Amino acid sequence: MYQLWQTIFINYIDIYQKNLLDGGDMGRIFVKPLGFAVGAEVTGIDLKNPIDDLTKHELLAAWHKHLVLVYPGQSLSHEELVRFSKNFGALDENDFQPNYRDPDNKEILVITNKITNGKLSETRNTGRNWHTDLSYTVHPAKGSLLLCKQKPIVGGDTMWANMYLAYETLSAGMRKFVDGLEAVHDASLIKGLSKRDPEKVATLKKLNPPVVHPVVKTHPETGKKALYLGQRVSGFIGFSEDESEPILKFLNEHATSPEFVYRHRWSVDDLVMWDNRCLVHVALPDFDQTQIRHMIRTSIKGEKTGYLFEEENQGLDKETLLQMIAAVS
Repeated sequence: MYQLWQTIFINYIDIYQKNLLDGGDMGRIFVKPLGFAVGAEVTGIDLKNPIDDLTKHELLAAWHKHLVLVYPGQSLSHEELVRFSKNFGALDENDFQPNYRDPDNKEILVITNKITNGKLSETRNTGRNWHTDLSYTVHPAKGSLLLCKQKPIVGGDTMWANMYLAYETLSAGMRKFVDGLEAVHDASLIKGLSKRDPEKVATLKKLNPPVVHPVVKTHPETGKKALYLGQRVSGFIGFSEDESEPILKFLNEHATSPEFVYRHRWSVDDLVMWDNRCLVHVALPDFDQTQIRHMIRTSIKGEKTGYLFEEENQGLDKETLLQMIAAVS
């Protein structure tokens, strides 16, 4: 009887460790799931130090499985954040939003509500609607890394939604319908943009005319299909605004259903890394706005998946446009 219980206990520990580590070993990283749909905590690693190839492989495997990785207790400088981020690809230099990056490091976007030079920060309300980073460019971000430097006493949470699950749980008929759609992503739909400096907003819009992306994308590394939408989409190619609106509303509400969402309650020195190709996220204004919320972010450059909306339709006559609409309807 003792040997039977010993065998059961050993098997239980083996299963527990396998679930916890996701392929790592007890001497390397520890990965603990934080949510059913998305999210895991990574410990046993100091990101101030360079990582070796094996650790990088383990982190990538965990990232592809959990989509959002939380690294607690990582007190990194701007330079250390950039160095770690580059393990996963070349970094965006924020040329599409030059007024909001760190003046000493183009690869760092500063997201803060601190008063600077007597003025409210332009990024104090960043991310207030569901979106994927830089979807309003033809090279949207592959991934993002956000480090918490200061936070309010309570609140200031961020939520992510799993767009794999959003796609997979649609009916077969709806999946067939959305597989052929393209959507227009528009930087002017960033929530709170009207409260920013008009000159800076004009620069942002000039640098980022509306672009078109497929509504369903196949992840280049996992091979899985995911919805690619959010609340910065104005409509679908080949559909009127009135036709697009209810479809878009349904898809966005479905995609952000509670069962697909992980909500992160930040602690100072949390570093969160997520995959923009299969997630949407939103930063919540659920905190006392007089308290400091200060974050720094890097973005990993992604593949070209879109085209400029104006360029695609410029100079086409009415008959050609009608033929295009018929082809995608």
